[in-house]
Amino acid sequence: MPTLIRKAVAADVPVILDFIRGLAIYEREPDAVTATEADLLRDGFGPEPYFHCLIAEHDGPEGRRPAGFAFYFFNYSTWTGRPGLYLEDLFVNTEFRGLGIGKALLAQVAAIAVEKGCPRLQWEVLDWNTPAVDFYAALGADFLDEWRNVRMTGEAIQKLAALAPGLTENAEARS
Repeated sequence: MPTLIRKAVAADVPVILDFIRGLAIYEREPDAVTATEADLLRDGFGPEPYFHCLIAEHDGPEGRRPAGFAFYFFNYSTWTGRPGLYLEDLFVNTEFRGLGIGKALLAQVAAIAVEKGCPRLQWEVLDWNTPAVDFYAALGADFLDEWRNVRMTGEAIQKLAALAPGLTENAEARS
């Protein structure tokens, strides 16, 4: 089998960061990545990981090499009362595109969603990325154009957080 998909391990952190940087270049944001190897190691490979990652390796004339990755985490749907799986990143290095690696990675993520009882598998795609839009459409994905992505960063988060009244941990406070 020329392509192997496996769960990432801590030793893969440099490769994962290379994929993230490659995706940022593809998405025309080469300077936007601030994540470090230490960040990925801390947040993905500790006792309570915030994310999970799959690595695709492809066998070729130069041996087995990292070809792509799928980076995901779980969320929760209050409407379905079930966990969901959110695909943060799916990326295949240019030289390995057209070999079915992206589809294999996405299929493996879908299999994980099914195994974990997730009725939803969601992700975002840039509107100008027509190869990806066409790829996802061909697989049967629905595009939720009526929803707006919302993001808050930096100073805006700090200002809003400053308004927080603080959490009450005491069960008596609920009475």
